[in-house]
Amino acid sequence: MYMKLLEERIRRDGVVEDGQVLKVDRFLNHQMDVGLFEEMGKEWARLFGAENVTKILTIEASGIGIACVTAEQFNCPVIFAKKSRTRNIAGEVYSTQVKSFTHGNVSTVIVSKQFLRPEDKVLLIDDFLANGAALEGLIDLVEQSGATLVGAGIAVEKAFQPGGERIRAKGVRVESLARVKRMEPGQIEFC
Repeated sequence: MYMKLLEERIRRDGVVEDGQVLKVDRFLNHQMDVGLFEEMGKEWARLFGAENVTKILTIEASGIGIACVTAEQFNCPVIFAKKSRTRNIAGEVYSTQVKSFTHGNVSTVIVSKQFLRPEDKVLLIDDFLANGAALEGLIDLVEQSGATLVGAGIAVEKAFQPGGERIRAKGVRVESLARVKRMEPGQIEFC
């Protein structure tokens, strides 16, 4: 499924750099258009509404805003996988390694075991899907917890990169609201 509203916004305000980087910081992951997030959340609620989602899981930091607004549609909490352990995380955690396409580094991400339980039905939400490393990390955290993964809601999928195909091949339902087929400076083509 796709969302014309998001595609139009990407065409208008997105900036392609080097043919690989799509900057959407004017509305998605630096300055945030909460009204757009609300429409995205409504679309994911339409797509996943029958799944009885009890938790939304995202990764620090760009997915947090989208996940929070989406959680209002599901009337459930948001958990975000933290990229470092802080003093306020007590007790046992689930952890996994995630390589960042954007930052070019590997992070250990964690979620407290008290917030992700076997009885949960989890929807993953993230801003981008490119190579799939962040999503694979989140899937690993859900699997470690014994919770049920109902799927993943992605704002922008770079369909020309391997992540989406790899995640779908694992049997995970991925619903991306905008799928970029090809991009170069000044031109973005959607699937």
